[in-house]
Amino acid sequence: MSPELLSILADPGDKGPVELITDSSGKEWLVNRRNGFRYPVEDGIPIMLLEEGEKNKDESLIQK
Repeated sequence: MSPELLSILADPGDKGPVELITDSSGKEWLVNRRNGFRYPVEDGIPIMLLEEGEKNKDESLIQK
């Protein structure tokens, strides 16, 4: 994913920035570290739907 695209993407819930991570299986995610929501990136296309973030929430990703 291009840095330009990543810089304009925002979490659909709180409108804050997201960061790109790759998990141990090689799958890419856009992560909101304020609430732990993870949005999948499929074939280079971010799936930025609140339902996806809630479904893939990971408490361990939240930074305090």
